[in-house]
Amino acid sequence: MIRIGIIGVGTVGTSVAEILESNRDIICARAGKEIVVKKGVVRDLSRQRTIDIPLTDNVDDVLDDPEIDIIVELMGGVEEPYAVVKKALQNGKAVVTANKALLAYHRYELQEVAGELPFEFEASVAGGIPIIKALREGLSANHIESIKGIINGTANYILTKMMNEGADFTPVLKEAQALGYAEADPTFDIGGFDAAHKLLILASIAYGIETKPEDILIEGIESVTQDDISFAKEFGYTLKLLGIAKKVGDYVELRVHPALVPQRQMIAKVDGVMNGISVIGDKVGETMYYGPGAGGDATASAVISDIIAIARGGKSSPMLGFKRPLESGLVLLERDAVVTKYYLRLKVADRPGVLAKVSQVMGEQNISIETMLQKPARGDAATLLLSTHACKERAMQDALKDLFRLDSVKERPVMIRIED
Repeated sequence: MIRIGIIGVGTVGTSVAEILESNRDIICARAGKEIVVKKGVVRDLSRQRTIDIPLTDNVDDVLDDPEIDIIVELMGGVEEPYAVVKKALQNGKAVVTANKALLAYHRYELQEVAGELPFEFEASVAGGIPIIKALREGLSANHIESIKGIINGTANYILTKMMNEGADFTPVLKEAQALGYAEADPTFDIGGFDAAHKLLILASIAYGIETKPEDILIEGIESVTQDDISFAKEFGYTLKLLGIAKKVGDYVELRVHPALVPQRQMIAKVDGVMNGISVIGDKVGETMYYGPGAGGDATASAVISDIIAIARGGKSSPMLGFKRPLESGLVLLERDAVVTKYYLRLKVADRPGVLAKVSQVMGEQNISIETMLQKPARGDAATLLLSTHACKERAMQDALKDLFRLDSVKERPVMIRIED
């Protein structure tokens, strides 16, 4: 028998306990052992709950219990769960977590503490999609050339509604909150931070690169308007919040931002709250992973798959799929050195000569304009929508500053990257 302790019996923790009970027979058959919840840890013992398991509000009741084999950490946050998980490992207990923020900041320290102890985290990225196992096991013979993922369902839901229904950002966000897809404070999701945490975990497995969220380019979807959607449709793109990891020579490019994606690409077809991740390996080519990225049962499914894996073997490979240090020699590419195409939205004075000035600024930064649209003027202002050929991020950032200094540019320019 395998006994587990659940630290954080919220939506996911409750689903874990319920699935272990409702699917007991098939889980026991697949694990080779019975798996039972011995105790759960909650902050408020007086709160009414739908599950019948022993509960405590003292985490040490679980961490110090010699009969508990596996700790399932579902607390959320960073520093408090770090201390909890570290103590669990030091006490010789296997750990399963769904906490992407914890791993974004402390994955390497925890790998060192874990040593040969199982430390599993499939549920930390893309909910029920087995992307961690795909990278650590299924694609382990490949050099990973790139990872491109829609890994935040809230942002994808909002952008899908804007693309398909012509809705504006603010009312769609309110609808997502009403449906429970977005938190009361949605900054973490729409600002790209949640996706960044997940991307860093994937990049650690694929490239052995140690970075923090503060080190990489992160932008959210707050500035997207129907003007941007119109341009996307006109030129055969769809708009997605992407997490991108890409090997460029001896460097790894890591970034999270809204992107215009050609409609023909598989990832462009991932709509609503669903997640999708494209991985390109040097031998296998492109593989695509699709499914629910959040929700109690989907995330719990991934948590239990890790519990079953531990029950089968008792030990696991190093948590990040390699013994540190990985002899890759890869380092993070500076964000200014990223090369891609760009889309710009400019609100400008509706008078002769403005287009020439815009073109001059772009030319001074060696940026070539590929396409351009002008929306009908409203009063004395017009909206220019344009795309560029590939150029460096530094050149584009300098051009944006120069454009904003023009007296004919009425508002700060909006830029979205293009991922062909």
